[in-house]
Amino acid sequence: MMLRVKVWRQDGREQKGRFEEYVLEDADPLMSILEMLDVLNASLVKQNIAPIAFDSDCREGICGACALMVNGRPNGFAQNLPACHQRLGELEEGTRITIEPLRSGLYPVIRDLVVDRSILDRLMGTGGAASTKTGAAPDADGLPIGKDRALEALDLGACIGCGVCVAACPNGSAALYAGARLASLALLPIPSKERRKRARDMSKVLESFFGGCSGYAECVRACPAKLPLGVTGVVTRERWGALFHRKN
Repeated sequence: MMLRVKVWRQDGREQKGRFEEYVLEDADPLMSILEMLDVLNASLVKQNIAPIAFDSDCREGICGACALMVNGRPNGFAQNLPACHQRLGELEEGTRITIEPLRSGLYPVIRDLVVDRSILDRLMGTGGAASTKTGAAPDADGLPIGKDRALEALDLGACIGCGVCVAACPNGSAALYAGARLASLALLPIPSKERRKRARDMSKVLESFFGGCSGYAECVRACPAKLPLGVTGVVTRERWGALFHRKN
């Protein structure tokens, strides 16, 4: 199957980017978006053209490194799937596919489809973990957690940190990303001890760099972890809770 692939090319952070179109002659409907880029790169190398730079790691929908834009949609044609799981499917012969880096002013382009998502690390560095003494592992029954609570915390902690929610949101909000972290850690005994401080610190970063959540729900349609829209409201809830409880 022949496809026309229109790709964003940019040589560096300070360089001006542009779209370039290539013809891929031997695309297979079973290929993922990343496999299509692999095949295209092999063809470009044979023509002495610099291959397209893009991120990937596990290719199993776990790491979130492969996030990009396909035809203006985060990751690809289907909702709630990372790019490495998006298949070409039933595309017609000669279809044009447009591949871009994640669209967000918070994600500067490093090269081609590779963007700098370190702003997410900055957000997590303020409260995405729990402070506890290291050493021998505690007894499994030392801090009993109900099954339902444990399962809910695991579901909320399923976020893979891809940052697609920010690129999908018209406001550039990270409410889904931050809300998942806040909600998950608030349910667990040790992390919950820093619940208020975590909410205050993360809220400062959200307000300084990210847009506000307006309930567009584009983040939910793009999220590979299928987090529910209600998670975005956790940020406001935890922020108000921290306002009235200043001890931790």
